[in-house]
Amino acid sequence: MSRHQTQPVPGRRAFLGLLVLAAGVAVAVLAATSLFGDNDGMAVDVDAGKALAQANCAGCHAIGQSGDSANPAAPPFRTLKTKWPVENLEEALAEGIVVGHETVEMPEFEFDPEQIGDFIAYLKTL
Repeated sequence: MSRHQTQPVPGRRAFLGLLVLAAGVAVAVLAATSLFGDNDGMAVDVDAGKALAQANCAGCHAIGQSGDSANPAAPPFRTLKTKWPVENLEEALAEGIVVGHETVEMPEFEFDPEQIGDFIAYLKTL
């Protein structure tokens, strides 16, 4: 009786290594998405975000699809996403956004996580 011993095929080993690597990358991407994605899975309310913008920002900024800002130095919200990813505002809004617009200081605002999610969701609609 002869016994045949199977030897690993180099191509198969490389394929399995790539498969494991791809699975690891997929897990890392999914983990990053859940950590840094849209509001960590919280539901957002675009209307609440618009109301927040109206109450806190419309005195200086144009907050809609059209119109000029009341303060010419304050950028219209519809232009923000053309300059920066609006998600980048999350940390500033959580810690208290403070910005100077040439001759006028912007009031300091600090929003809770739910408000931030709503506000960012509204900005994305513009």
